[in-house]
Amino acid sequence: MGKRFLFVRRKEITIVSIILLIAGSYSLLFFQQNIAEQNIRDSLFLAHRSNQMENTKGLSEHVSSDLRLITSILQGLSDSVYLQQGELYGDRVGILIGERFNQINNISKIDGLFIADENNIITHNKVSEGQRSFVNIDISLREYVNETKSTLNPVFSNGFKGIDGTHKIALTFPIINRDNGEYLGMVGVEIPSVGFFARYGNVYDIDSKFLVAYDRNSNYISTPRTNFLGASIFSDEVQRFFNFNDSQNKYYQNVFDGRLFGGYAIYDFGDGERLNTGYPVSVDGKSKYFVFIITPTASVYSDIDGTLSAERSKFFLLIAGITAAIVILVLFLVKLNSILNEQIKRRTKDLEESNRRLNIANEQLNIHDRMQKEFINITAHELRTPIQPILVLTQYIRNKTRDKEQIEILDIIIKNTKRLKNLAEEILDITRIERGSLNLNKETFCLNDLIIDIIKESQKIMDNSKKIMFEHDIHSSDPVLVYSDKNRIRQVLYNLIGNSIKFIPKEGIISLKVKKTQSDDGNGKEIAVVSIKDTGIGIDAAIMPKLFTKFVSKSFQGTGLGLYISKNIVESHGGNIWAENNRDGKGATFYFTLPLTK
Repeated sequence: MGKRFLFVRRKEITIVSIILLIAGSYSLLFFQQNIAEQNIRDSLFLAHRSNQMENTKGLSEHVSSDLRLITSILQGLSDSVYLQQGELYGDRVGILIGERFNQINNISKIDGLFIADENNIITHNKVSEGQRSFVNIDISLREYVNETKSTLNPVFSNGFKGIDGTHKIALTFPIINRDNGEYLGMVGVEIPSVGFFARYGNVYDIDSKFLVAYDRNSNYISTPRTNFLGASIFSDEVQRFFNFNDSQNKYYQNVFDGRLFGGYAIYDFGDGERLNTGYPVSVDGKSKYFVFIITPTASVYSDIDGTLSAERSKFFLLIAGITAAIVILVLFLVKLNSILNEQIKRRTKDLEESNRRLNIANEQLNIHDRMQKEFINITAHELRTPIQPILVLTQYIRNKTRDKEQIEILDIIIKNTKRLKNLAEEILDITRIERGSLNLNKETFCLNDLIIDIIKESQKIMDNSKKIMFEHDIHSSDPVLVYSDKNRIRQVLYNLIGNSIKFIPKEGIISLKVKKTQSDDGNGKEIAVVSIKDTGIGIDAAIMPKLFTKFVSKSFQGTGLGLYISKNIVESHGGNIWAENNRDGKGATFYFTLPLTK
Protein backbone atom coordinates (compact mmCIF):
# COMPACT_ATOMS: atom_id res chain seq x y z
CA MET A 1 0.00 0.00 0.00
CA GLY A 2 2.83 2.36 0.91
CA LYS A 3 4.71 1.58 -2.30
CA ARG A 4 1.57 2.19 -4.39
CA PHE A 5 0.99 5.55 -2.64
CA LEU A 6 4.59 6.53 -3.29
CA PHE A 7 4.22 5.61 -6.98
CA VAL A 8 1.00 7.64 -7.32
CA ARG A 9 2.63 10.56 -5.52
CA ARG A 10 5.62 10.51 -7.82
CA LYS A 11 3.28 10.34 -10.80
CA GLU A 12 1.38 13.42 -9.62
CA ILE A 13 4.62 15.33 -8.97
CA THR A 14 5.88 14.42 -12.44
CA ILE A 15 2.67 15.61 -14.12
CA VAL A 16 2.62 18.88 -12.11
CA SER A 17 6.29 19.49 -12.93
CA ILE A 18 5.66 18.97 -16.64
CA ILE A 19 2.64 21.32 -16.52
CA LEU A 20 4.71 24.01 -14.76
CA LEU A 21 7.51 23.55 -17.28
CA ILE A 22 5.06 23.92 -20.16
CA ALA A 23 3.45 27.02 -18.58
CA GLY A 24 6.86 28.65 -18.06
CA SER A 25 7.94 27.82 -21.61
CA TYR A 26 4.74 29.28 -23.04
CA SER A 27 5.14 32.46 -21.00
CA LEU A 28 8.65 32.91 -22.38
CA LEU A 29 7.42 32.07 -25.88
CA PHE A 30 4.64 34.68 -25.74
CA PHE A 31 7.12 37.26 -24.45
CA GLN A 32 9.48 36.56 -27.35
CA GLN A 33 6.51 36.66 -29.74
CA ASN A 34 5.59 40.18 -28.58
CA ILE A 35 9.18 41.33 -29.11
CA ALA A 36 9.25 39.72 -32.56
CA GLU A 37 5.94 41.38 -33.52
CA GLN A 38 7.27 44.79 -32.49
CA ASN A 39 10.41 44.22 -34.54
CA ILE A 40 8.31 43.15 -37.52
CA ARG A 41 6.09 46.20 -37.08
CA ASP A 42 9.11 48.51 -37.09
CA SER A 43 10.70 46.70 -40.03
CA LEU A 44 7.52 46.83 -42.13
CA PHE A 45 7.08 50.53 -41.41
CA LEU A 46 10.67 51.26 -42.45
CA ALA A 47 10.10 49.27 -45.64
CA HIS A 48 6.91 51.23 -46.35
CA ARG A 49 8.72 54.52 -45.69
CA SER A 50 11.57 53.58 -48.03
CA ASN A 51 9.12 52.44 -50.70
CA GLN A 52 7.13 55.68 -50.44
CA MET A 53 10.33 57.74 -50.80
CA GLU A 54 11.22 55.84 -53.98
CA ASN A 55 7.65 56.18 -55.29
CA THR A 56 7.76 59.95 -54.70
CA LYS A 57 11.01 60.25 -56.64
CA GLY A 58 9.61 58.11 -59.46
CA LEU A 59 6.41 60.17 -59.56
CA SER A 60 8.46 63.38 -59.75
CA GLU A 61 10.47 62.01 -62.67
CA HIS A 62 7.24 60.93 -64.42
CA VAL A 63 5.77 64.43 -64.09
CA SER A 64 9.07 65.96 -65.29
CA SER A 65 9.05 63.69 -68.33
CA ASP A 66 5.49 64.68 -69.27
CA LEU A 67 6.26 68.39 -68.84
CA ARG A 68 9.35 68.07 -71.04
CA LEU A 69 7.28 66.27 -73.66
CA ILE A 70 4.64 69.03 -73.69
CA THR A 71 7.41 71.64 -73.91
CA SER A 72 8.99 69.83 -76.87
CA ILE A 73 5.65 69.91 -78.69
CA LEU A 74 5.35 73.65 -78.01
CA GLN A 75 8.92 74.12 -79.24
CA GLY A 76 8.09 72.21 -82.43
CA LEU A 77 5.09 74.49 -82.95
CA SER A 78 7.24 77.58 -82.33
CA ASP A 79 9.81 76.36 -84.87
CA SER A 80 7.20 75.61 -87.56
CA VAL A 81 7.61 77.37 -90.93
CA TYR A 82 4.41 79.42 -90.63
CA LEU A 83 5.18 80.86 -87.21
CA GLN A 84 8.83 81.49 -88.09
CA GLN A 85 7.62 83.61 -91.01
CA GLY A 86 5.40 85.61 -88.65
CA GLU A 87 2.20 83.98 -89.89
CA LEU A 88 0.28 83.85 -86.59
CA TYR A 89 -3.15 84.03 -88.22
CA GLY A 90 -5.05 82.08 -90.87
CA ASP A 91 -6.42 78.64 -91.59
CA ARG A 92 -3.05 76.98 -92.10
CA VAL A 93 -1.97 77.96 -88.59
CA GLY A 94 -5.37 76.87 -87.29
CA ILE A 95 -4.89 73.37 -88.72
CA LEU A 96 -1.38 73.18 -87.26
CA ILE A 97 -2.50 74.27 -83.78
CA GLY A 98 -5.34 71.73 -83.91
CA GLU A 99 -2.87 68.91 -84.54
CA ARG A 100 -0.62 70.01 -81.67
CA PHE A 101 -3.66 70.37 -79.39
CA ASN A 102 -4.54 66.71 -79.96
CA GLN A 103 -0.95 65.62 -79.33
CA ILE A 104 -0.77 67.44 -76.00
CA ASN A 105 -4.26 66.30 -75.00
CA ASN A 106 -3.06 62.71 -75.33
CA ILE A 107 -0.45 63.46 -72.65
CA SER A 108 -2.73 65.42 -70.31
CA LYS A 109 -6.13 67.02 -70.63
CA ILE A 110 -5.69 70.75 -71.25
CA ASP A 111 -8.12 73.66 -71.28
CA GLY A 112 -6.60 75.30 -74.34
CA LEU A 113 -3.64 75.84 -76.65
CA PHE A 114 -3.05 79.42 -77.79
CA ILE A 115 -0.78 81.60 -79.93
CA ALA A 116 -0.14 85.23 -78.97
CA ASP A 117 1.67 87.90 -81.01
CA GLU A 118 4.46 90.21 -79.85
CA ASN A 119 1.81 92.56 -78.34
CA ASN A 120 0.39 89.71 -76.19
CA ILE A 121 -2.81 89.53 -78.29
CA ILE A 122 -4.20 86.01 -78.75
CA THR A 123 -4.35 85.17 -82.46
CA HIS A 124 -5.44 81.52 -82.18
CA ASN A 125 -7.03 79.62 -79.29
CA LYS A 126 -7.93 75.93 -79.56
CA VAL A 127 -9.94 74.90 -76.48
CA SER A 128 -11.51 71.75 -75.03
CA GLU A 129 -15.24 71.14 -75.31
CA GLY A 130 -17.15 73.35 -72.91
CA GLN A 131 -14.32 75.90 -72.62
CA ARG A 132 -14.58 79.47 -73.85
CA SER A 133 -12.26 80.48 -76.69
CA PHE A 134 -10.42 83.80 -76.38
CA VAL A 135 -9.21 85.45 -79.60
CA ASN A 136 -8.05 89.07 -80.04
CA ILE A 137 -7.79 89.30 -76.25
CA ASP A 138 -4.85 91.05 -74.54
CA ILE A 139 -3.29 88.68 -71.97
CA SER A 140 -0.56 91.01 -70.77
CA LEU A 141 -1.83 90.80 -67.19
CA ARG A 142 -0.84 87.15 -66.97
CA GLU A 143 2.44 86.84 -65.05
CA TYR A 144 3.70 83.97 -67.19
CA VAL A 145 3.13 86.03 -70.37
CA ASN A 146 5.44 88.82 -69.26
CA GLU A 147 8.00 86.33 -67.96
CA THR A 148 8.10 84.57 -71.34
CA LYS A 149 8.53 87.84 -73.20
CA SER A 150 11.22 89.20 -70.87
CA THR A 151 13.32 86.01 -70.56
CA LEU A 152 12.75 84.61 -74.08
CA ASN A 153 12.78 81.16 -72.45
CA PRO A 154 10.17 78.46 -71.85
CA VAL A 155 8.10 79.24 -68.77
CA PHE A 156 6.40 76.89 -66.31
CA SER A 157 3.99 79.18 -64.54
CA ASN A 158 3.01 79.29 -60.90
CA GLY A 159 -0.58 78.37 -60.12
CA PHE A 160 -3.33 80.83 -60.96
CA LYS A 161 -7.11 80.94 -61.02
CA GLY A 162 -8.70 81.07 -64.46
CA ILE A 163 -11.74 83.05 -65.53
CA ASP A 164 -13.83 79.89 -65.12
CA GLY A 165 -12.70 79.59 -61.47
CA THR A 166 -10.50 76.56 -62.15
CA HIS A 167 -6.98 76.52 -60.74
CA LYS A 168 -4.43 76.09 -63.49
CA ILE A 169 -0.80 76.09 -64.53
CA ALA A 170 0.53 77.29 -67.88
CA LEU A 171 3.44 76.21 -70.09
CA THR A 172 4.72 78.64 -72.73
CA PHE A 173 7.43 78.76 -75.39
CA PRO A 174 8.62 81.96 -77.13
CA ILE A 175 8.43 82.31 -80.93
CA ILE A 176 11.82 83.69 -81.92
CA ASN A 177 12.90 84.10 -85.53
CA ARG A 178 15.91 81.85 -86.01
CA ASP A 179 17.48 84.13 -88.61
CA ASN A 180 17.41 87.52 -86.88
CA GLY A 181 16.49 86.66 -83.26
CA GLU A 182 13.33 88.80 -83.40
CA TYR A 183 10.62 88.04 -80.81
CA LEU A 184 7.40 87.25 -82.72
CA GLY A 185 5.14 86.06 -79.91
CA MET A 186 4.55 82.87 -77.93
CA VAL A 187 2.70 79.56 -77.88
CA GLY A 188 1.29 78.15 -74.67
CA VAL A 189 -1.15 75.81 -72.93
CA GLU A 190 -3.28 76.20 -69.84
CA ILE A 191 -3.72 72.99 -67.82
CA PRO A 192 -6.17 72.35 -64.94
CA SER A 193 -3.62 71.67 -62.17
CA VAL A 194 -5.79 69.34 -60.06
CA GLY A 195 -6.75 67.23 -63.08
CA PHE A 196 -3.13 67.13 -64.25
CA PHE A 197 -1.76 65.75 -60.97
CA ALA A 198 -4.75 63.39 -60.57
CA ARG A 199 -3.14 61.34 -63.37
CA TYR A 200 -0.31 60.43 -61.02
CA GLY A 201 -2.11 59.61 -57.79
CA ASN A 202 -5.02 60.21 -55.40
CA VAL A 203 -5.74 63.95 -55.07
CA TYR A 204 -9.27 63.63 -53.66
CA ASP A 205 -9.42 61.20 -50.69
CA ILE A 206 -7.58 62.59 -47.67
CA ASP A 207 -8.22 59.50 -45.51
CA SER A 208 -5.78 57.35 -47.51
CA LYS A 209 -2.44 57.96 -49.21
CA PHE A 210 -2.80 61.12 -51.30
CA LEU A 211 -0.82 63.52 -53.48
CA VAL A 212 -0.22 67.24 -52.92
CA ALA A 213 1.55 69.60 -55.36
CA TYR A 214 2.96 73.14 -54.98
CA ASP A 215 4.35 75.78 -57.31
CA ARG A 216 7.63 77.66 -56.88
CA ASN A 217 5.97 80.13 -54.47
CA SER A 218 4.93 77.21 -52.20
CA ASN A 219 1.28 77.72 -53.23
CA TYR A 220 -1.05 74.74 -53.45
CA ILE A 221 -1.82 73.73 -57.06
CA SER A 222 -3.33 70.34 -56.19
CA THR A 223 -4.67 69.07 -52.86
CA PRO A 224 -7.73 67.19 -51.53
CA ARG A 225 -8.32 70.25 -49.31
CA THR A 226 -9.66 72.31 -52.24
CA ASN A 227 -10.20 75.38 -50.06
CA PHE A 228 -6.41 75.71 -49.86
CA LEU A 229 -5.90 75.85 -53.65
CA GLY A 230 -3.91 78.97 -54.51
CA ALA A 231 -2.87 79.56 -50.89
CA SER A 232 0.69 79.26 -49.59
CA ILE A 233 1.53 76.43 -47.21
CA PHE A 234 3.05 79.13 -45.00
CA SER A 235 0.00 81.45 -45.05
CA ASP A 236 -1.84 82.18 -41.80
CA GLU A 237 -4.97 80.38 -42.98
CA VAL A 238 -3.10 77.14 -43.70
CA GLN A 239 -0.81 77.41 -40.69
CA ARG A 240 -3.79 77.79 -38.34
CA PHE A 241 -5.30 74.62 -39.78
CA PHE A 242 -2.04 72.72 -39.21
CA ASN A 243 -1.54 74.29 -35.76
CA PHE A 244 1.72 75.95 -36.88
CA ASN A 245 3.50 72.57 -36.91
CA ASP A 246 7.27 73.23 -36.82
CA SER A 247 8.30 69.76 -38.04
CA GLN A 248 6.02 70.03 -41.02
CA ASN A 249 7.14 73.59 -41.86
CA LYS A 250 10.86 72.79 -41.61
CA TYR A 251 10.48 69.78 -43.87
CA TYR A 252 8.56 71.70 -46.53
CA GLN A 253 11.03 74.60 -46.39
CA ASN A 254 14.00 72.25 -46.82
CA VAL A 255 12.44 70.65 -49.90
CA PHE A 256 11.43 74.01 -51.41
CA ASP A 257 14.93 75.43 -50.82
CA GLY A 258 16.59 72.40 -52.43
CA ARG A 259 18.36 71.36 -49.23
CA LEU A 260 16.63 67.98 -48.99
CA PHE A 261 15.90 65.57 -51.84
CA GLY A 262 14.37 62.21 -51.09
CA GLY A 263 13.87 62.74 -47.33
CA TYR A 264 10.79 62.30 -45.20
CA ALA A 265 8.96 63.80 -42.23
CA ILE A 266 6.60 62.30 -39.65
CA TYR A 267 4.41 64.69 -37.71
CA ASP A 268 0.99 65.14 -36.11
CA PHE A 269 -0.90 68.42 -36.39
CA GLY A 270 -3.83 67.23 -34.30
CA ASP A 271 -5.65 65.22 -36.98
CA GLY A 272 -3.52 62.10 -36.80
CA GLU A 273 0.09 61.30 -37.58
CA ARG A 274 1.30 61.65 -41.19
CA LEU A 275 4.24 60.26 -43.18
CA ASN A 276 5.28 62.87 -45.75
CA THR A 277 7.78 62.35 -48.59
CA GLY A 278 8.52 65.15 -51.08
CA TYR A 279 10.55 65.69 -54.24
CA PRO A 280 10.98 68.56 -56.71
CA VAL A 281 9.73 68.31 -60.28
CA SER A 282 12.79 69.46 -62.22
CA VAL A 283 13.17 70.40 -65.87
CA ASP A 284 16.64 71.20 -67.21
CA GLY A 285 18.01 70.97 -63.67
CA LYS A 286 15.63 73.60 -62.22
CA SER A 287 12.73 72.94 -59.85
CA LYS A 288 9.42 73.93 -61.46
CA TYR A 289 6.95 72.31 -59.07
CA PHE A 290 7.04 70.13 -55.93
CA VAL A 291 5.12 66.92 -55.28
CA PHE A 292 4.51 65.26 -51.91
CA ILE A 293 2.97 61.90 -51.07
CA ILE A 294 1.27 61.94 -47.68
CA THR A 295 0.10 58.79 -45.89
CA PRO A 296 -1.80 58.63 -42.58
CA THR A 297 0.43 56.36 -40.48
CA ALA A 298 -2.73 54.84 -39.03
CA SER A 299 -3.45 53.29 -42.43
CA VAL A 300 0.12 51.98 -42.63
CA TYR A 301 -0.10 50.41 -39.18
CA SER A 302 -3.57 49.11 -40.02
CA ASP A 303 -2.09 47.11 -42.88
CA ILE A 304 0.78 45.99 -40.65
CA ASP A 305 -1.61 44.99 -37.83
CA GLY A 306 -3.67 43.03 -40.33
CA THR A 307 -0.59 41.10 -41.39
CA LEU A 308 0.47 40.55 -37.77
CA SER A 309 -3.04 39.45 -36.81
CA ALA A 310 -3.02 36.79 -39.50
CA GLU A 311 0.42 35.61 -38.38
CA ARG A 312 -0.71 35.68 -34.73
CA SER A 313 -3.68 33.46 -35.58
CA LYS A 314 -1.34 30.99 -37.25
CA PHE A 315 0.93 31.16 -34.21
CA PHE A 316 -1.91 30.44 -31.77
CA LEU A 317 -3.13 27.55 -33.92
CA LEU A 318 0.41 26.21 -33.91
CA ILE A 319 0.64 26.60 -30.14
CA ALA A 320 -2.72 24.86 -29.71
CA GLY A 321 -1.55 21.99 -31.88
CA ILE A 322 1.74 21.77 -29.99
CA THR A 323 -0.12 21.83 -26.66
CA ALA A 324 -2.44 19.01 -27.75
CA ALA A 325 0.53 17.03 -28.96
CA ILE A 326 2.38 17.59 -25.63
CA VAL A 327 -0.67 16.47 -23.60
CA ILE A 328 -0.93 13.32 -25.67
CA LEU A 329 2.79 12.70 -25.31
CA VAL A 330 2.62 13.21 -21.52
CA LEU A 331 -0.21 10.66 -21.25
CA PHE A 332 1.69 8.21 -23.35
CA LEU A 333 4.82 8.87 -21.26
CA VAL A 334 2.98 8.03 -18.06
CA LYS A 335 1.15 4.95 -19.39
CA LEU A 336 3.22 3.43 -22.12
CA ASN A 337 6.86 4.31 -22.46
CA SER A 338 7.12 2.10 -25.48
CA ILE A 339 4.69 4.26 -27.44
CA LEU A 340 6.92 7.28 -26.79
CA ASN A 341 9.93 5.36 -28.14
CA GLU A 342 7.96 4.47 -31.24
CA GLN A 343 7.00 8.11 -31.69
CA ILE A 344 10.64 9.15 -31.41
CA LYS A 345 11.65 6.60 -34.04
CA ARG A 346 8.90 7.77 -36.39
CA ARG A 347 9.78 11.44 -35.94
CA THR A 348 13.45 10.69 -36.49
CA LYS A 349 12.56 8.98 -39.74
CA ASP A 350 10.43 11.97 -40.80
CA LEU A 351 13.31 14.31 -39.98
CA GLU A 352 15.71 12.26 -42.09
CA GLU A 353 13.22 12.35 -44.97
CA SER A 354 12.88 16.11 -44.57
CA ASN A 355 16.67 16.51 -44.61
CA ARG A 356 16.85 14.41 -47.77
CA ARG A 357 14.23 16.56 -49.45
CA LEU A 358 16.03 19.69 -48.26
CA ASN A 359 19.29 18.47 -49.80
CA ILE A 360 17.50 17.75 -53.08
CA ALA A 361 15.89 21.21 -53.05
CA ASN A 362 19.26 22.82 -52.27
CA GLU A 363 20.87 21.02 -55.20
CA GLN A 364 18.02 22.17 -57.47
CA LEU A 365 18.59 25.75 -56.31
CA ASN A 366 22.29 25.44 -57.13
CA ILE A 367 21.44 24.13 -60.60
CA HIS A 368 18.98 26.99 -61.08
CA ASP A 369 21.64 29.49 -59.96
CA ARG A 370 24.16 28.09 -62.46
CA MET A 371 21.56 28.15 -65.25
CA GLN A 372 20.63 31.74 -64.37
CA LYS A 373 24.28 32.86 -64.51
CA GLU A 374 24.74 31.07 -67.83
CA PHE A 375 21.59 32.72 -69.19
CA ILE A 376 22.84 36.16 -68.12
CA ASN A 377 26.20 35.46 -69.76
CA ILE A 378 24.56 34.34 -73.04
CA THR A 379 22.18 37.31 -72.96
CA ALA A 380 25.05 39.77 -72.49
CA HIS A 381 26.93 38.18 -75.41
CA GLU A 382 23.83 38.35 -77.60
CA LEU A 383 23.24 41.98 -76.62
CA ARG A 384 26.68 42.98 -77.88
CA THR A 385 25.96 41.60 -81.37
CA PRO A 386 23.23 44.14 -82.38
CA ILE A 387 24.56 47.01 -80.26
CA GLN A 388 27.68 47.70 -82.35
CA PRO A 389 25.92 48.00 -85.76
CA ILE A 390 23.18 50.12 -84.17
CA LEU A 391 25.84 52.45 -82.74
CA VAL A 392 27.85 52.62 -85.99
CA LEU A 393 24.82 53.21 -88.22
CA THR A 394 23.36 55.82 -85.85
CA GLN A 395 26.67 57.70 -85.78
CA TYR A 396 26.84 57.48 -89.58
CA ILE A 397 23.32 58.94 -89.95
CA ARG A 398 24.15 61.62 -87.35
CA ASN A 399 27.24 62.68 -89.32
CA LYS A 400 25.21 62.92 -92.53
CA THR A 401 22.20 64.87 -91.31
CA ARG A 402 22.07 68.62 -90.65
CA ASP A 403 18.61 68.71 -89.13
CA LYS A 404 19.01 70.01 -85.56
CA GLU A 405 16.05 68.07 -84.18
CA GLN A 406 17.23 64.84 -85.79
CA ILE A 407 20.76 65.38 -84.43
CA GLU A 408 19.38 65.81 -80.90
CA ILE A 409 17.34 62.61 -81.21
CA LEU A 410 20.28 60.67 -82.70
CA ASP A 411 22.57 61.94 -79.91
CA ILE A 412 20.13 60.52 -77.37
CA ILE A 413 20.12 57.17 -79.21
CA ILE A 414 23.94 57.13 -79.39
CA LYS A 415 24.28 58.02 -75.69
CA ASN A 416 21.89 55.30 -74.54
CA THR A 417 23.34 52.71 -76.96
CA LYS A 418 26.77 53.34 -75.47
CA ARG A 419 25.29 52.93 -71.99
CA LEU A 420 23.72 49.62 -73.08
CA LYS A 421 27.05 48.52 -74.58
CA ASN A 422 28.88 49.36 -71.33
CA LEU A 423 26.21 47.50 -69.33
CA ALA A 424 26.65 44.38 -71.48
CA GLU A 425 30.44 44.57 -70.99
CA GLU A 426 29.99 44.97 -67.23
CA ILE A 427 27.65 41.95 -67.07
CA LEU A 428 30.21 39.86 -68.99
CA ASP A 429 32.93 40.98 -66.58
CA ILE A 430 30.73 39.99 -63.63
CA THR A 431 30.16 36.51 -65.06
CA ARG A 432 33.89 36.11 -65.73
CA ILE A 433 34.69 37.18 -62.17
CA GLU A 434 32.13 34.86 -60.57
CA ARG A 435 33.30 31.91 -62.74
CA GLY A 436 36.92 32.69 -62.00
CA SER A 437 37.70 33.16 -65.70
CA LEU A 438 38.88 36.78 -65.66
CA ASN A 439 42.05 36.28 -67.73
CA LEU A 440 44.85 38.84 -67.53
CA ASN A 441 47.26 39.69 -70.35
CA LYS A 442 50.10 41.07 -68.30
CA GLU A 443 52.90 43.20 -69.70
CA THR A 444 55.37 45.77 -68.43
CA PHE A 445 54.29 49.37 -69.02
CA CYS A 446 54.70 52.85 -67.57
CA LEU A 447 51.83 53.69 -65.23
CA ASN A 448 52.66 57.43 -65.51
CA ASP A 449 52.03 57.48 -69.27
CA LEU A 450 48.79 55.53 -68.96
CA ILE A 451 47.36 57.94 -66.36
CA ILE A 452 48.32 61.03 -68.38
CA ASP A 453 46.68 59.53 -71.52
CA ILE A 454 43.46 58.79 -69.60
CA ILE A 455 43.36 62.35 -68.22
CA LYS A 456 43.61 63.74 -71.76
CA GLU A 457 40.89 61.38 -73.03
CA SER A 458 38.60 62.19 -70.09
CA GLN A 459 38.96 65.94 -70.79
CA LYS A 460 37.93 65.42 -74.41
CA ILE A 461 34.73 63.53 -73.61
CA MET A 462 33.79 65.67 -70.60
CA ASP A 463 30.11 66.60 -70.23
CA ASN A 464 29.81 70.32 -71.09
CA SER A 465 27.33 70.80 -68.25
CA LYS A 466 30.16 70.41 -65.74
CA LYS A 467 33.38 72.35 -65.20
CA ILE A 468 35.95 69.91 -63.90
CA MET A 469 39.70 70.53 -63.75
CA PHE A 470 42.25 67.71 -63.59
CA GLU A 471 45.41 68.05 -61.48
CA HIS A 472 48.43 65.74 -61.27
CA ASP A 473 52.12 65.76 -60.39
CA ILE A 474 52.96 62.78 -62.59
CA HIS A 475 56.12 63.12 -64.67
CA SER A 476 57.79 60.84 -67.20
CA SER A 477 61.17 61.62 -65.62
CA ASP A 478 60.33 59.29 -62.70
CA PRO A 479 58.63 56.34 -64.43
CA VAL A 480 56.59 53.84 -62.39
CA LEU A 481 56.80 50.52 -64.24
CA VAL A 482 54.22 47.86 -63.40
CA TYR A 483 53.66 44.31 -64.61
CA SER A 484 49.90 44.21 -65.18
CA ASP A 485 47.10 43.92 -67.75
CA LYS A 486 47.20 47.39 -69.29
CA ASN A 487 43.63 47.34 -70.65
CA ARG A 488 42.19 46.15 -67.34
CA ILE A 489 44.08 48.83 -65.36
CA ARG A 490 42.80 51.38 -67.90
CA GLN A 491 39.29 50.09 -67.14
CA VAL A 492 39.85 50.57 -63.37
CA LEU A 493 41.11 54.14 -63.88
CA TYR A 494 38.16 55.02 -66.13
CA ASN A 495 35.73 53.59 -63.57
CA LEU A 496 37.24 55.59 -60.69
CA ILE A 497 37.57 58.85 -62.67
CA GLY A 498 34.03 58.41 -64.03
CA ASN A 499 32.80 57.84 -60.48
CA SER A 500 34.42 61.12 -59.37
CA ILE A 501 32.93 63.00 -62.35
CA LYS A 502 29.48 61.59 -61.58
CA PHE A 503 29.47 62.85 -58.00
CA ILE A 504 30.83 66.34 -58.69
CA PRO A 505 27.59 68.34 -59.05
CA LYS A 506 28.65 71.25 -61.30
CA GLU A 507 32.31 72.11 -60.93
CA GLY A 508 35.29 70.75 -59.07
CA ILE A 509 38.78 69.28 -59.18
CA ILE A 510 40.03 65.72 -59.69
CA SER A 511 43.62 65.13 -58.52
CA LEU A 512 45.62 62.04 -59.53
CA LYS A 513 48.87 60.84 -57.95
CA VAL A 514 51.09 57.78 -58.26
CA LYS A 515 54.01 56.86 -56.04
CA LYS A 516 56.28 53.95 -55.15
CA THR A 517 56.27 52.56 -51.62
CA GLN A 518 56.98 49.41 -49.59
CA SER A 519 54.28 46.76 -49.22
CA ASP A 520 52.64 46.51 -45.79
CA ASP A 521 52.69 42.68 -45.73
CA GLY A 522 56.33 42.59 -44.63
CA ASN A 523 57.76 40.91 -47.73
CA GLY A 524 59.81 44.00 -48.61
CA LYS A 525 58.42 44.26 -52.13
CA GLU A 526 57.81 47.63 -53.76
CA ILE A 527 54.34 48.55 -54.97
CA ALA A 528 52.72 51.42 -56.84
CA VAL A 529 49.96 53.38 -55.06
CA VAL A 530 47.51 55.31 -57.25
CA SER A 531 45.14 57.87 -55.71
CA ILE A 532 42.17 59.67 -57.32
CA LYS A 533 40.89 62.55 -55.17
CA ASP A 534 37.81 64.62 -56.01
CA THR A 535 35.89 67.55 -54.52
CA GLY A 536 32.44 65.99 -55.01
CA ILE A 537 29.74 65.12 -52.48
CA GLY A 538 31.69 62.33 -50.83
CA ILE A 539 30.60 58.79 -49.95
CA ASP A 540 27.38 58.26 -48.01
CA ALA A 541 27.99 56.62 -44.61
CA ALA A 542 25.38 53.96 -45.38
CA ILE A 543 27.15 53.02 -48.61
CA MET A 544 30.75 52.97 -47.29
CA PRO A 545 30.73 49.44 -45.69
CA LYS A 546 29.46 47.82 -48.90
CA LEU A 547 31.03 50.22 -51.40
CA PHE A 548 32.73 47.57 -53.53
CA THR A 549 29.85 45.09 -53.67
CA LYS A 550 27.44 44.62 -56.57
CA PHE A 551 24.51 46.95 -57.24
CA VAL A 552 25.47 49.47 -54.55
CA SER A 553 24.69 52.96 -55.84
CA LYS A 554 22.76 56.11 -54.84
CA SER A 555 22.93 57.51 -58.35
CA PHE A 556 20.46 57.17 -61.19
CA GLN A 557 23.43 57.33 -63.58
CA GLY A 558 24.98 53.95 -62.80
CA THR A 559 24.35 50.23 -62.15
CA GLY A 560 26.59 49.85 -59.12
CA LEU A 561 28.85 47.33 -60.92
CA GLY A 562 31.92 49.45 -61.75
CA LEU A 563 33.52 49.46 -58.29
CA TYR A 564 32.84 45.73 -57.83
CA ILE A 565 34.58 44.96 -61.14
CA SER A 566 37.46 47.33 -60.31
CA LYS A 567 37.99 45.62 -56.94
CA ASN A 568 38.24 42.18 -58.54
CA ILE A 569 40.60 43.41 -61.28
CA VAL A 570 42.96 45.02 -58.73
CA GLU A 571 42.86 42.01 -56.40
CA SER A 572 43.50 39.61 -59.29
CA HIS A 573 46.78 41.53 -59.79
CA GLY A 574 47.67 41.00 -56.12
CA GLY A 575 46.78 44.59 -55.19
CA ASN A 576 44.27 46.28 -52.88
CA ILE A 577 41.62 48.97 -53.39
CA TRP A 578 39.93 51.19 -50.81
CA ALA A 579 38.27 54.58 -50.39
CA GLU A 580 37.76 57.26 -47.75
CA ASN A 581 36.04 60.62 -47.42
CA ASN A 582 38.39 63.60 -47.42
CA ARG A 583 39.13 65.12 -44.03
CA ASP A 584 38.05 68.59 -45.15
CA GLY A 585 34.58 67.22 -45.84
CA LYS A 586 34.82 67.91 -49.58
CA GLY A 587 34.71 64.80 -51.73
CA ALA A 588 36.43 61.43 -51.42
CA THR A 589 39.68 59.70 -52.40
CA PHE A 590 40.02 56.24 -53.97
CA TYR A 591 43.30 54.30 -53.72
CA PHE A 592 44.58 51.11 -55.35
CA THR A 593 47.93 49.34 -55.39
CA LEU A 594 49.76 47.32 -58.04
CA PRO A 595 53.00 45.33 -57.89
CA LEU A 596 55.94 46.91 -59.69
CA THR A 597 57.57 45.19 -62.66
CA LYS A 598 59.41 41.96 -62.00
